[in-house]
Amino acid sequence: MQTFDLEAQGLRELNATLHAQSEDTNQTRWDIVNPKGSHAIAVGLDAPIEVNVKGSTGYYCAGMNKQATVNVHGSAGPGVAENMMSGTVVIEGDASQYAGATGRGGLLVIKGNAASRCGISMKGIDIVVHGNIGHMSAFMAQSGNLVVCGDAGDALGDSLYEARLFVRGEVKSLGADCEKKEMRPEHIEVLKDLLEKAGCDAKPEEFTRYGSARNLYNFDVDNSAAY
Repeated sequence: MQTFDLEAQGLRELNATLHAQSEDTNQTRWDIVNPKGSHAIAVGLDAPIEVNVKGSTGYYCAGMNKQATVNVHGSAGPGVAENMMSGTVVIEGDASQYAGATGRGGLLVIKGNAASRCGISMKGIDIVVHGNIGHMSAFMAQSGNLVVCGDAGDALGDSLYEARLFVRGEVKSLGADCEKKEMRPEHIEVLKDLLEKAGCDAKPEEFTRYGSARNLYNFDVDNSAAY
């Protein structure tokens, strides 16, 4: 195990060191101490390594992640796991706004709550939030799965494409072109798998699925007020 003191060694050296890891590395586990809310920790990783951040982080932590597993033992600022490609990112605390934005793959787990715009424009990522999410989450979400074990704020799934949204609690309001959907057996299986991976003991049958009504795919003057 490698220990990196961010306060003493600096962010530039940290990310350069992590970027130097490859498929063949034998330095597979890294502990980062003294993060103290620093921004852009462990961004752009592309190796099968495990990075444990011992504290809370600022914005853009684990952005563009590929292959790596990043565990934040605290809370994360805006844009955690933004544009994530693969791998796993786990936030033990809360996440600020637009967590997992534009994510294309991998799994993001938030064990606390997520703020507004969680999963905005998601493009294949799976996001599991153990707590609640804020308003405008999954705005223009294209594909992937957003699982919320608590409640969702206003305008959930506004202008949604083909992402699947699963909410266990209450939804304050649905956004334009988002509607309640039937929960079929294949959705139960998908949800069961995601909950197990995220370490959540909620039952899939307790969730409601939401998806696109597909009324805004093509312009229609009768729907102009919804655009």
